[in-house]
Amino acid sequence: MTSTTIAEVLYAPKSDGLRFLPEGPTALGIGRFSWVAIQHGPLSQAGSLNIFDLATGNNLNYPLPGRPGFAKPTSREGVFIVGCERELGLFDTKDNSWTVLAGGVDSDVAGTIINDGTLYGDNVVFGTKDLEFKTPKAGLYLYRGRDQRLIKLQGQQTCSNGKDVVDAGDGGLHLIDIDSPTRRVVRYRLDLEQGTLGGCETIVDLAELPAVPDGMTLTPDEQSMIISFYNPNPAAFGETRQYSMINGQLEHVWQTPYSPQATCPMIIETAEGTVKLVITTAVEHMPEQRRPESKNAGMLFIAETPFATAPASPAFRLPRE
Repeated sequence: MTSTTIAEVLYAPKSDGLRFLPEGPTALGIGRFSWVAIQHGPLSQAGSLNIFDLATGNNLNYPLPGRPGFAKPTSREGVFIVGCERELGLFDTKDNSWTVLAGGVDSDVAGTIINDGTLYGDNVVFGTKDLEFKTPKAGLYLYRGRDQRLIKLQGQQTCSNGKDVVDAGDGGLHLIDIDSPTRRVVRYRLDLEQGTLGGCETIVDLAELPAVPDGMTLTPDEQSMIISFYNPNPAAFGETRQYSMINGQLEHVWQTPYSPQATCPMIIETAEGTVKLVITTAVEHMPEQRRPESKNAGMLFIAETPFATAPASPAFRLPRE
């Protein structure tokens, strides 16, 4: 029987805007992490970067020039690389400045914006999403830092979500990826030099579940993946599930009480030396009549883990100033 851990509320955003669509928690070392509020309401065209301190419970909020899909730290203190609307840029928390690195994302289609992303050295792999969650017109992209080149790896995505780049064990790389409506986690061969993807292989098929796979992180040993599931149906809790990357078997479940729409997980080390799982959840699309039974929707949760260490906290390498 699969073991289950009940998560606790870590942070309850005071505003409806911050509770609407929290995603992308990213460790900033011990006891601190960033997360994005993708948009501040159903009609909003803006979102924000947030930095949370586990020890104090303090959340710093930085408005962004649009809707962010992800924000990752860089080698420059206080500067984040952010996928925002259809641009990839640098946001400096010291002066709230925005510097575009690459534009023209999905320039051949309408109705998409940047969604989830991941770092590998001075490279960013990210995807986009159809705002209507209907049409496979979005894409997967590589931004290669060494030559500042934006490369479209693949089209035919609908809502490109959780992803990670890992060593293949033979000198090459794999991209682990979720396109949410397919309800599958797949593995591609990623060639950074050529800017190509190849050899798509299904790791686990999640079609039997009522919820949609959203954000993902890997366990510290990179042998398993932890996936948050966005359940649009009435439910007493949300689920974040751990699956083996070797055989696809379910290994553990974390529940978020009264918050069925889990969006993204993150493993973090605390100042006390323990290793926790942080899970973001969302209010997005939830009918008003369901809010009382989902009173914790849009809150950030924290839970125990069996892990002795947390994964390294990568930062996008920037040239020295």
